Amino acid sequence: MSVSHLPAILQNLSLPVVSAPMFTVSYPELALAQCKAGIVGSFPALNARQPELLDEWLTQINEELNQYRRDNPDAIVGPLAVNQIVHNSNGRLERDVATCVKHKVPILITSLRAPVREVIDEVHSYGGIILHDVINLRHAQKAIDAGVDGLILVAAGAGGHAGRMSPLALVGEVRKRFKGPLALSGAIVSGDGILAAQAMGADLAYIGTRFIASQEANASDEYKQSLLNSTAADIIYSNYFSGVHGNYVRESIVRAGLDPDNLPEGDAPQMNFSDGRSKAKAWKDIWGAGQGVGQIDDLPDTSEIVARLKEGYAAARSRLAL
Repeated sequence: MSVSHLPAILQNLSLPVVSAPMFTVSYPELALAQCKAGIVGSFPALNARQPELLDEWLTQINEELNQYRRDNPDAIVGPLAVNQIVHNSNGRLERDVATCVKHKVPILITSLRAPVREVIDEVHSYGGIILHDVINLRHAQKAIDAGVDGLILVAAGAGGHAGRMSPLALVGEVRKRFKGPLALSGAIVSGDGILAAQAMGADLAYIGTRFIASQEANASDEYKQSLLNSTAADIIYSNYFSGVHGNYVRESIVRAGLDPDNLPEGDAPQMNFSDGRSKAKAWKDIWGAGQGVGQIDDLPDTSEIVARLKEGYAAARSRLAL
């Protein structure tokens, strides 16, 4: 699939999809499977508990993808993305970015705060790009002013840290100011959803929760099963667990002995990434997920998930005579 106005890195994907990098869930096994399926595969740098492990992971991933390309010369192989948390308490940021630059990671996904110009220039030096996730127009404008290459719009219903805005409103407002690449997140678990994101004005869909319910995801059996048990009404929006509003599975909150309908307010200044385990309980014991869970019925491998998304996307286009 080629979209000529996008950066070369985002062209010729098997499907216009960027996988969301999920803390404690997205590890090399999942990212590799996503890339081999022809979409953008990803993982957070902080999933590598020690900085040295990030270097090992990137070496492993690059070697395996290069071998896969040699063995499958006609295959569409998606690029890799690594998520970097831009926050004062993330003492690893500079080192982790340097490791990504060393390995020429095609895409950096930055979160919380827009990256500084020096980081953007380093990534651009080898042809990489930076996508920054935002939840509103104010954050989007800051990222645009910083010089990022594209934006990830995290709308209402997205898993993990998410905004409150309707995707229709968020895409519409941002598109008025930014003509570059836009990926949209928010309860997208089907080929229909991917096409809907494009119809609203986005270029790509940003999908996370569907890949938690995969064989390759580093999530417990209980976590995965909870997604099959849940509907959109079982997703709780709260800032209690990390200081930033996010969407979580009701079942996990109840299992932790808390009342999901009466959670206290969180404290954003308490967010701390100094050891890579900020608010670890929020991600280990309390399970993040988006409102698309009600459309997830099984736990296939990633290649099967992408194949179904492709089939659904093609059917949606055909149904609308596109």
